[in-house]
Amino acid sequence: MSKVNAASRSAPSVEAAGRPQSAAYRLIRDLSIAEFAFVMATGIISAGLWTIHADLISRILLVISVAAYVFLGAVHLMRIIWWLPRILSEIVGPNGFSFITFTAASNVLSARFSLADHTTTASILLVIGVTSWIVLGYGVPLGMIAHAKRHTTLDPVNGTWFIWIVGTQSVAVAAASLADAFHNYPLEAFAGICWAIGLIQYLLLAAVEFARLLLRRIRPSESIAPYWVFMGAAAITIFAGAHLLQLRQVEHLILPDVVESLSMIMWSFATWLIPLLLALCIWRTFKRHRQIEYRTEWWAIVFPVGMYGVASRELGLVNHEHWLIDLGSWDAWLALGVWTAVVLMLIVHEQHIRWARRIRRGVPDRPANGPSAA
Repeated sequence: MSKVNAASRSAPSVEAAGRPQSAAYRLIRDLSIAEFAFVMATGIISAGLWTIHADLISRILLVISVAAYVFLGAVHLMRIIWWLPRILSEIVGPNGFSFITFTAASNVLSARFSLADHTTTASILLVIGVTSWIVLGYGVPLGMIAHAKRHTTLDPVNGTWFIWIVGTQSVAVAAASLADAFHNYPLEAFAGICWAIGLIQYLLLAAVEFARLLLRRIRPSESIAPYWVFMGAAAITIFAGAHLLQLRQVEHLILPDVVESLSMIMWSFATWLIPLLLALCIWRTFKRHRQIEYRTEWWAIVFPVGMYGVASRELGLVNHEHWLIDLGSWDAWLALGVWTAVVLMLIVHEQHIRWARRIRRGVPDRPANGPSAA
């Protein structure tokens, strides 16, 4: 029997009976795993604001990110229970790396709780993050490699593939944060190893991504926003490297001078990418002639903006470069502004959906035999 039929058997009986589906049912069925990018973006902006002593706003954003994490986690757990074959088919698809947003969200929140010395909560989130990183970090690429109908061209390559690196480096950041709190050398070593793995992953995917952009045409339906993760992956690599430089015993594993030099090189490259990505966004907006409206992919821009700021500030602290510290501090407010703009777009988008539903409900159905006699 086909996967569709298998999914139907595991789904609630309302679908099998053919009855109208509720809004809650459709939400659970269709919710994208990429929504965890909202948690990533909100969590890292909360961390950035905490470091510049904007405590109240930081705490508010932390509460929002935790609530979203719990809600999305519950919804996707139900999706796994009801539509496991559908989930597995999504994992081996071109956007399979989007599932690692769950890993990154878990570790970003872990690092944020470490900042506030909530080490127990941070440890639980790190365990969740590492477990999902092992499962998805191997499962997604292996599934794509072994898939019988996989593409043999560069066409499926997109910006979401860099979430693989973001997931790896988020483990390094969370582990380094807890290692600093516990003074635990195994955690320090684990963070250093993850940072090195993520660095190699970045170099490999960067070559593939640039080849995709230069050699293959960008499809009309394709968005540029996920390509911002290209810069976000570089930024979190810098952030992880800066965390490693603050640990005392990691120098037995990786030379601090190597980490510092590579982090500065990555920062230079990430900064170079920003004008390129802005130009691509402007070009794409005018080419598609589409109104700017809310889409989940906007969080793929918010997270890199926030991560660039905290990475710049942390690198400035370890390098004693005050201009980098100032840049990171200003970026925290810029990231908050971008986050607010996207949230406002989300509110307007939801309001338009509600108005459209009310209008549809308010228009009477036309008689089957033609217009009324009125």
